[in-house]
Amino acid sequence: MNYQQAWDYLDSLQFHKIKLGLEAMRSFMARVDNPEKRLNYVHVAGTNGKGSVSVTLLTILSRAGYRVGLYTSPHLSSVRERFRINDTFVSEEKFAELATRIHEVLGEEKITYFEFTTALAFLWFAEEDLDLVVLETGLGGRLDATNIVNPLVSVITNVSMDHEAYLGNTLSAVAGEKAGIIKPGVAVVSAVKEGEGLAQVQDVCREKEAPLFLYGKDFRSLVSHNGSWSWHGDASFSGAAYQGLRCSMKGEYQIGNASLALAAIELLKKKGFILSEEDIRQGLAEVRWPGRLEHFCLDRKSRARGAAAGTMGTIRYLLDGAHNPAGVDSLVQTLQEEYTFGRLLVIWGAMVDKDLQKTLPPVAELADLIFLTKPVGERSAEPELLLENVPIRIQPRCRLCPTVAEAIAEAETLATEDDLILIAGSLYLVGASRKILLGELVR
Repeated sequence: MNYQQAWDYLDSLQFHKIKLGLEAMRSFMARVDNPEKRLNYVHVAGTNGKGSVSVTLLTILSRAGYRVGLYTSPHLSSVRERFRINDTFVSEEKFAELATRIHEVLGEEKITYFEFTTALAFLWFAEEDLDLVVLETGLGGRLDATNIVNPLVSVITNVSMDHEAYLGNTLSAVAGEKAGIIKPGVAVVSAVKEGEGLAQVQDVCREKEAPLFLYGKDFRSLVSHNGSWSWHGDASFSGAAYQGLRCSMKGEYQIGNASLALAAIELLKKKGFILSEEDIRQGLAEVRWPGRLEHFCLDRKSRARGAAAGTMGTIRYLLDGAHNPAGVDSLVQTLQEEYTFGRLLVIWGAMVDKDLQKTLPPVAELADLIFLTKPVGERSAEPELLLENVPIRIQPRCRLCPTVAEAIAEAETLATEDDLILIAGSLYLVGASRKILLGELVR
């Protein structure tokens, strides 16, 4: 298969729905000589923040001279975004080569989309001379396809409600699934709080004799008046401390994500990894994670259309993949505390299986205009369904746009230089929008 054929074949596996369980994954990896067993890992699970923690680890370790693999999901516009070594994404040629190998080994057998991409990641990383792989779970943890590894460190960012159909409809149940990545004797770093599943995580750690290090207890951060922050570890981290740190990513919650990454770094040091304070400081300042509170401006001439044609100035955009209640709460808080704008123009699209009643209204309350749209995909909610979940008094501010391109065009026509266009509700929407506005992330 060439690259396009390989991607088309992978997309065909979307028809095989999510299937939680490790039997198929273990069986396939055994047939290709278990490449995953030749690698070192940090395994990252949690409801929100997994990607931010993972890319922060990659950036800091890369800065220190290590060769690090990164596997994340979903992608924004190109499947190649899921597979990365330092700053380099998997090439089209290598993707096609490995996809062909997987296809040939499978024969008539079918695996899921995520099992396929996970297998491809293991195969590619095992071919390279890597010091570490940062491996992000796709869904849950216990039965996630990534959960066939024995990591150096495990990270559970947090626990909140999402994917209830697969993970359970209580925080306790969801926490139990996330805690499934915990391995005997392997240290765990977490920001799970009391009442959010902490008891479940603690119980599993005790059962498996896995040391647990909690944000706010064993290590903590403190934000100063000038926007910088400090990180402090207790005796478990030999009293390590860093002052005057700055995150490149906006949102105060990103300091929590960065703190988890620093705790994992300190534990990796005990495994022989060598990093200087400058590596950490500069790494934090260089982290980039597209589509997550990504703020940028584009020249209006380059985006001019309709009534806006020929006008001068810029258009401001904020792209964020918030799609569950906890993520939306963080987005709303960041909008209120860290951004100023004349009007807020919101472009919103979501998957039909998300909690629309708890995600759309909080953002709608802040919006002056709302453009409800639908990214391509069978799980995407129709704009009419989204409208039903907007409070009645706010519905007059809403406009229904059949496509993402139409929503962007209409918002840009109405936006002034002081306004902010927020695109949120789904990473699929963010990916489609980002491609229209900025082009492909991976070239």
